Order: sequence, then C-alpha cells, then structure tokens
Amino acid sequence: MTFYGFIVLLHILAAIVGLGASFAMPVVTKFAKTTNQARFALEVNGKIETLPKIGSLTLLATGLLLGYLNTALFSEFWYISSLVIYVLAQVLVIGVIPKKQKQMSDILNSHEGDDLPQSYRTVDRQLDPYIYSLHGLAVVIIILMVVKPF
Repeated sequence: MTFYGFIVLLHILAAIVGLGASFAMPVVTKFAKTTNQARFALEVNGKIETLPKIGSLTLLATGLLLGYLNTALFSEFWYISSLVIYVLAQVLVIGVIPKKQKQMSDILNSHEGDDLPQSYRTVDRQLDPYIYSLHGLAVVIIILMVVKPF
C-alpha cells in the first residue's frame, strides 16, 4: 500500500467512525419519554460526540493532506465543493446545534418532575432541520467523494 493509499484508508475510516456516530445521536434523544431519560440521552450524546469530533478533524486533515500530495485535486470541482460543504457543515456543528442542545439541557436542569416539559420537545423539534441539513450535507459530500461528478 502506498502512503497515499494509506491516507485514503484513514480518510474513509474517519468518515465511517465520525459520520456513523453523528447519524445515531439524534435517534438517542428522540426515544426519551421522561426527564430522566432525556438527561441520560443528552449525557450519552455528549459521550458519543467525541467520535464525530475526532472523525471530522481527521477528515479535514487527511482530505487536505490528500490535496497536498495530489495538487491536481485543488482544480477538481468535486474536491473544492466538498471542502466548502464541510465548512458549511461545521457552522451547524460548532455554532447552531450545541446552542440548541444547551437549551435542552438547561430546560431539563430547571425542570422538576419526571414528565418531559413541552419546551424541551419544542427545542428538540427546532433542532431537527439543522440535524437533517447536517446529515444531508454529509451525504452530498460522500456522493461527491465517490462519484466525482465534476
């Protein structure tokens, strides 16, 4: 295996580890029916979140290294588009989604009783479009990487 092939392998593994975990995270919170379950779901997601962070940084590093090793990639529309989409996805991952999750956590921390507050459900539903957008962007990047249409 060449060094380039090894970096491609790392890139693919990072995608599997990081994206796989990120696709599972919203499912965990959707099953919560009580305040205790919701707290636990947010705690589990906090632990799972490590995998997408490591995967995401590894994807960026290996993707840029592949571009450095094969500078022709920087003239490929699919490669540049993937980088731009990656940056857009990071806006959601770093800026929007954590704020909503913090809101959900704050709601739970200020709530007494085991019934899940309506405000929690409201914020969780508000999070959905961002999560779906993030997953959609990830799928587009994967398609661009595999098909290389442009």
